[in-house]
Amino acid sequence: VQLQASGGGLVEPGGSLRLSCGYSGRTSAISVLGWFRQAPGKEREYVGAIAWSTGVTEYRDSVKGRFSISRDGVKDTVYLQMNQLKPEDTAVYFCGVFRGHGSYYSGDNYGNWGQGTQVTVSS
Repeated sequence: VQLQASGGGLVEPGGSLRLSCGYSGRTSAISVLGWFRQAPGKEREYVGAIAWSTGVTEYRDSVKGRFSISRDGVKDTVYLQMNQLKPEDTAVYFCGVFRGHGSYYSGDNYGNWGQGTQVTVSS
């Protein structure tokens, strides 16, 4: 499976961005697709994930109610809609495929990482 993240940019606090994770290849192998982010000097952290077969989504507490993940099977894209952005959301955002073992909250259990996309929230 190949992933490609895009859609990042500079936005003011309170603004919105929609990130895209385009996928291709053996997508039948995907059980969960996750979004992670990494800010300068910080560890990579889980943002949220979508279960491939059911579309059920789940998010870290700090983004609940502001971020949402959706999948468009026609466009072969998973989206991360980010609203009410805060400066602390500034990071490089990545999408990855869960390997199926261990906790899906840990980036160590993901692979096929796409190229990250920078999100900067600043006035």
